[in-house]
Amino acid sequence: MTFARHDGQGNLEGAAPGDPAACDQTEMTSFDEVYDQPDPRHFFRLLGRWDYQTPHHAQRVFRRVAAARAAARAAAPLTVLDLCCSYGINAALLNHDLTLEDLYAHYTSPKAAALTTAELIEWDRAYYAAHRRPDAHRVIGLDIAANAISYALAVGLLDEGFAENLEAAPPTPALLRAVQPTLLVTVTGGASFLSPRTFQPLLAAVHEQVWIAAFVLRTGSYGHIADGLTPYGLITEKAVAPSYRQRRFTSVHEQRYAITAVTAAGEDPQGRETDGYFHTALHLSRPAKDTAALPLTTLTSESA
Repeated sequence: MTFARHDGQGNLEGAAPGDPAACDQTEMTSFDEVYDQPDPRHFFRLLGRWDYQTPHHAQRVFRRVAAARAAARAAAPLTVLDLCCSYGINAALLNHDLTLEDLYAHYTSPKAAALTTAELIEWDRAYYAAHRRPDAHRVIGLDIAANAISYALAVGLLDEGFAENLEAAPPTPALLRAVQPTLLVTVTGGASFLSPRTFQPLLAAVHEQVWIAAFVLRTGSYGHIADGLTPYGLITEKAVAPSYRQRRFTSVHEQRYAITAVTAAGEDPQGRETDGYFHTALHLSRPAKDTAALPLTTLTSESA
């Protein structure tokens, strides 16, 4: 089991009964077997069947948000902390001239299938080095999936990686030291299984106020996390539109669950979940002065 779930599946280790983070995900198909493999080939093969696409949508938004944060830090590299980072997919898309479609093609190719994990790592090192962007940022990854973290470090997607579950135990001193220069925190799947317990010790360790950009399934609430960020001077805005496709439903039962959950959350499923896909919404937490200086719509506009 991993707390780094790019598609929002599974159950949260360490969540206490009644904890808002302990969301009931029993109505959703489990993909637990893909999250802590020695490499990401099975992840891309299986989730590709269901058109999993959240990192694709996040790529453009994260680049805009990172650019906004970096603009005020011209003399120093931007440090990004990717929560629930899995195999480093967000880092791959943020720092390389690659798309999620490119990664699907790469990891499901006949060549990839024929390699051992060690051979794949060597191939991937060269692959990512050849596509590295000149404006690449420093990325720290946090996930309880030790194999996924090891892979992302081995191929150069993460500058530092930590296999820790902050829902169950305090962060190690090494993690707290590593996150000190962080200016941006990203999440593309896993918010359903997190609580303020994960965020608060990290926010207490950073040297400056961070921005937190999270793509959250519309079937649940982000309110408990947003409330937990308030004492750190962060105001959370939710993008009313657009919402973003996450993956196709695996069954009619799963779709019914999603429509019911979204409706219960006060959202309209028409044209979204009714069309066959889970959808996410972007939540961006920032200091008040930053929300006024750079409206959220500027970061989400299709024409920007």
